[in-house]
Amino acid sequence: MPELPEVEAARRAIEEHCIGKKIKKAIIADDSKVIDGVSPSDFVAALVGKTIVSAHRKGKNLWLQLDSPPFPSFQFGMAGAVYIKGVAVTKYKRSAVNDSDEWPSKYSKFFVQLDDGLELSFTDKRRFAKVRLLEDPASKPPISELGPDALLEPMTVDELHGSLSKKKIGIKALLLDQSFVSGIGNWIADEVLYQARIHPLQVASSLSRESSATLHECIKEVVQYAVEVDADCDRFPLEWLFHFRWGKKPGKVNGKEIDFIVAGGRTTAYVPGLQKLNGNQAGKAVGKPKARTSKKKRDGNDDDNDNNEDGGSEPASEEEKIARKAKSKRELRPKSPGKKPSAKRKSKASDTDSEEDEGAASPAADNDDDDQKKKPRRVTSSKQVMVGKAPKKLVNNQNTNKPRKKVK
Repeated sequence: MPELPEVEAARRAIEEHCIGKKIKKAIIADDSKVIDGVSPSDFVAALVGKTIVSAHRKGKNLWLQLDSPPFPSFQFGMAGAVYIKGVAVTKYKRSAVNDSDEWPSKYSKFFVQLDDGLELSFTDKRRFAKVRLLEDPASKPPISELGPDALLEPMTVDELHGSLSKKKIGIKALLLDQSFVSGIGNWIADEVLYQARIHPLQVASSLSRESSATLHECIKEVVQYAVEVDADCDRFPLEWLFHFRWGKKPGKVNGKEIDFIVAGGRTTAYVPGLQKLNGNQAGKAVGKPKARTSKKKRDGNDDDNDNNEDGGSEPASEEEKIARKAKSKRELRPKSPGKKPSAKRKSKASDTDSEEDEGAASPAADNDDDDQKKKPRRVTSSKQVMVGKAPKKLVNNQNTNKPRKKVK
């Protein structure tokens, strides 16, 4: 999902290309799940004719300051993205729109055309984002409830260690808490803990000052580097865990095995050989991811999923894998043409000569109720089909094992 570096890259692109320009046209999607608390028509009326003065960000939230309030704000969710036509804005790991797609995208929720012809669009394919129109975004939730920004308002080592010492929860869960520090999401949390050699489930209060100082340095380095390269993941260092953590596939980073567990309610990549539980937690078992839900359910549960912001879900059990394979084989197997229900076989058989030998029972008889099974089975001959009770001679011929006498 877009985390601090991706949202900061979008803010910088807007600042570089849109500041000082007037909004000439606006289109707001009729999607109340994303467009929060305001009608599309009122939103448009509040934008047209306004000039973009500046672009602001805190954590994973962005807002535009116009020459007069109210101001549009964007909470990116799992797949929110800013696109400026003709401008190379960063592409997120799970980008919703390709260069070859229509413009504006059918997933566009907020679209404006500026007075010089430049066009900007905020898209959200998965519909977890929130677009709001607020008088003062910084003073309203969710922005007002955020902790210090990991880039703009970093804690000192002493502040971080002091805060950690009061928290009796796992360190990964704490880093994901936007009220503790804002801007860190799933991939950044995994990365900094890997580089700091801290187990994701290690209780925050148990970290030594040395470990806190290492974590502080890793947060600073990872966030700053990702921001410097405009969140272009192709430019991230090759030794980063980032390149190997997606899809929960078995793999290695720098020669060490990667494993996946659940930490802070999220699928978490870590390296067991380097990130070990310490102190009272040493040797304790870690939680493995739960069985993955079906793709249809994941995509429809807006939300991960599962509100898993990175779109990740838990791996399937072996039983579920086998069941899915069997189901897919059945679905791919061609249906036999001309096969009809057994209920229609009586009329079918009465119109045509049977190919069964005399005295053989019809397959339809196997589907009768228990009380029907006690009755004699239907018998066919090469010339006729007899429905109901067969004559005694025929029944006797059926039930006897004695060979017939030859006729001289």
